[in-house]
Amino acid sequence: MKRLTMETLVGLFVVVGILALAYLSIRLGKLEVVGDRGYTVVAEFDSVAGLKSGAVVEIAGVEVGRVKKIGLDSYRARVAMSIDPDVKLQDDAIVSIRTKGLIGEKYVRITPGGSDTVVQPGGKLRDTEDPIDIEQLISNYIFGKL
Repeated sequence: MKRLTMETLVGLFVVVGILALAYLSIRLGKLEVVGDRGYTVVAEFDSVAGLKSGAVVEIAGVEVGRVKKIGLDSYRARVAMSIDPDVKLQDDAIVSIRTKGLIGEKYVRITPGGSDTVVQPGGKLRDTEDPIDIEQLISNYIFGKL
């Protein structure tokens, strides 16, 4: 009888441990289990060097979404972003790719516009700024092209 109780407690402990690991994996990985919440907007860039799916989308330093997908469309990089439903973007908002810190990860920064027209779900943000290519700047400086 004692052996059965001990085995049951160990089994329960293992199940609780597995559930805790699954919860932490989802939370720390920032995965969407239920599905996307928010709406999708797209922007096109000449280059998205270093940007990855799942990167943060920020407005004024506040996370408002994530990069869903990065693809190629007519030799331009097409970035699909999932934006929180309570955030409304103007059609003249400026979308730029920035780096956190000196050698940090890439993220998308949106600078709000002044237009009264709001981008609809699935819409396109037209004003974009490509990331600064540090290697190209260093190369130009070394070879005197500045």
